[in-house]
Amino acid sequence: MAIFLLIFLVLLLIYSFLIDFYRRGWKGVPIHKIEPSNDIKVSVIIAVRNEEDNIPGLLKCLNEQDYPKDKYEVIIADDSSTDNTFMVVSNIYFDYLSKIALKLEGSGSKKEALQACITVASGEMIIATDADCRMGSSWISAYVSFYKKTGAQCIAAPVKMDWDNSLLQIFQTLDFLAMQAITGASVSRRFHTMCNGANFAYTKQAFIEVNGFEGIDRIPSGDDMLLMHKISVAYPGKVMYMKNPESVVFTKAESSWKSFFHQRIRWASKAVHYKDRKIFYALVLTYLVNVCYLILGIASFFDVRWLSFFLLLLIAKILIEFPFINAAAIFFNQQQLMKFFPFLQPLHILYVIIAGWFGRFGSYVWKSRTIKNSGSGNLVKQ
Repeated sequence: MAIFLLIFLVLLLIYSFLIDFYRRGWKGVPIHKIEPSNDIKVSVIIAVRNEEDNIPGLLKCLNEQDYPKDKYEVIIADDSSTDNTFMVVSNIYFDYLSKIALKLEGSGSKKEALQACITVASGEMIIATDADCRMGSSWISAYVSFYKKTGAQCIAAPVKMDWDNSLLQIFQTLDFLAMQAITGASVSRRFHTMCNGANFAYTKQAFIEVNGFEGIDRIPSGDDMLLMHKISVAYPGKVMYMKNPESVVFTKAESSWKSFFHQRIRWASKAVHYKDRKIFYALVLTYLVNVCYLILGIASFFDVRWLSFFLLLLIAKILIEFPFINAAAIFFNQQQLMKFFPFLQPLHILYVIIAGWFGRFGSYVWKSRTIKNSGSGNLVKQ
């Protein structure tokens, strides 16, 4: 057990340096100041599946953008919905909003839907979001301003999770804060690529240059991070993070523990396909640290002498992570959640282990499709 504790301490020390690196990276990302510009044509693309309740709200937000209406279009591809999504998209109308509705027949995928959108897109810049998202009126303007200022070929931007007072939504919002801060820190410091498809942009030229989703098209997930890595290889130094309150997209928290775990398992399933090895190693380190906590916790049940080590190291984990998560909470104005952070650590340890394991060897349900992970890849079952 002494050897185990030594290994654990070494891993925790390395983990603490990684988290502090992310903390300093996140705090060091400059706030982008929007400079008005209206000479770039933008295509907003959305892949939808069974989103009849969500899509009207998103289209309303897009119609209320302060960017010139003749300079952006909205393209929506219905990914074989089994509800009335396509009818709702086709029939809904807002003054001046340029909208294209596409219908995919048969067994499609999100990447196929996005590819269909990009094929007909006339914009120089492609901005992707999801049907259940909402954004402020300067969202497109923020992207165009950042693109004009930096010349970025691929842009990650912040996503804020809406939450209520339930344990589930508090827990997943805190977890999501960490992901958002890691995204900003890693991309801005060019440590590794990371983004969220709910708020993600790239030039059409870059998409064509890297042959789009070719090579990652058979992976059910990864229309965001795996594509971002391809662009980063083709355009070194041109993958960037935009930190600005006006660029934030709001998304809903999952409404049940089951859907939450399926979502996180889906995200974790991409890890084996990452060609950016630095993010893969960071994930492995995080997983191993949490496994060590689980082993030590189990040992405490059989021998109370190990309980003091478990509690001391758990406190160490809280002290390592709290300043980092709090820095993100300040930007997203969610500091009130931090009072729950210490008490949710044991649950977070279990969650990381479960999601990581099933992301590699289990299965998940997404948009009424079942995806099974295996050592050789992912198989989609309709």
